[in-house]
Amino acid sequence: MVTEPRWDDTPSSEESYERSFSFPGELRNVTGARLAAEEFLCALARHAPPGAHEYWDDILLVVTELAANAIQYAPGPFDLRLRRTFDGVHVTMRDTNRTAPEPRPFHPHTGGGGIGWHLVHTLCTQVSVVVHDAGKDIHAFLPW
Repeated sequence: MVTEPRWDDTPSSEESYERSFSFPGELRNVTGARLAAEEFLCALARHAPPGAHEYWDDILLVVTELAANAIQYAPGPFDLRLRRTFDGVHVTMRDTNRTAPEPRPFHPHTGGGGIGWHLVHTLCTQVSVVVHDAGKDIHAFLPW
């Protein structure tokens, strides 16, 4: 007897791999978010290594920038969600500020600042902001 392959909607473990983290919104949580992202990437790399080493670094930099912006511009807690997609990693940062971020001019001679949002857009394949009653979600998609 021959059996036909079974087709169902169950995604592979790689496709459904995700983690969520919550932070109270303190300055030290920027480091906590970066370490949480690194933990996620270590686990992910055991099953699906990155296509290029810089993808790892880019994801950590984007998470660090988004967490730093959440601390600076959105008082209160923030959440980080990392999820493997078919071609990369989807980073979602949820904070309490209902104002969408906007690029600011970067003036290195005045001590810096203003480069984070530009970096996020440069490193990501797609960035979107969804504003809701409790704040906003920033969705960043990066290659893996």
